[in-house]
Amino acid sequence: MSAPHTAPTRASSARAPKLDAVAAGAIDVARAALVDEVGEKQVGEHLGARAEGDRVVTHLFAAAMPGYRGWHWSVTVARALRQKKITVDEVVLLPGEDAIVSPVWTPYKDRVRSGDMNPGDLLPPEENDPRLAPAWFVGDDAVDAEVDPTSVRPIADEVGLGRVEVLSLEGRDAAAQRWYDGSRGPDTLLTQQAPGRCRTCGFMVWLSPPLGSLFGVCANAMANDDGQVVSFDHGCGAHSEARVKRQTGPGPAPVHDTVTVDDVSDVEPV
Repeated sequence: MSAPHTAPTRASSARAPKLDAVAAGAIDVARAALVDEVGEKQVGEHLGARAEGDRVVTHLFAAAMPGYRGWHWSVTVARALRQKKITVDEVVLLPGEDAIVSPVWTPYKDRVRSGDMNPGDLLPPEENDPRLAPAWFVGDDAVDAEVDPTSVRPIADEVGLGRVEVLSLEGRDAAAQRWYDGSRGPDTLLTQQAPGRCRTCGFMVWLSPPLGSLFGVCANAMANDDGQVVSFDHGCGAHSEARVKRQTGPGPAPVHDTVTVDDVSDVEPV
């Protein structure tokens, strides 16, 4: 009885490439190609070789250039089956583990932060921005308050009674999370030492739901957050119920100064 046929596993089918002896020994060929490309002064010692595939080997040379500490030259060579002649495939400069490299590129749109806008700057939303949704899809209070509920919303938009787009559910949730995690949320030193929370403050103007279930706008001209969105559990020392504890009872007894000498020579008699 023959053994049942089994499919090869991933580990058995993906074998590591074997270092080709002929290509690995072509150090002089790799160095000559590198020197011809970048010059003798920029090429350091040979650091080793690694197999890239069948009869394909990469030789590594130190980069002897100022400012490129930890970088190395990579020269890949190969040979055809049953051939001894070595062919140079590519020469590149690569960073090593200790190399100083620039940070990962961040697109401009991802680098802009709140407060970066200057007069005249334009920052249009991306096409199909997930923070926005068509007004007719999620509703628009500005339209609902001005037109007959039985009318067709696109007509209201056409005559300028509503907005083309409004905040989507995703955009609303992102804003709420950003506000709550920011400096006007509950996790601030100002809040920890406040006599009360914004929800009970008479200076807070509540927003409309659903954001109004957690946020309001501070209307206290003396508060740091005046005109800003604050969470209900935020707080500061300018709370409407804040009171200064006044001392009760007699004050400390007067002290007779027996140390300081008063100059009375220039005092005119009354």
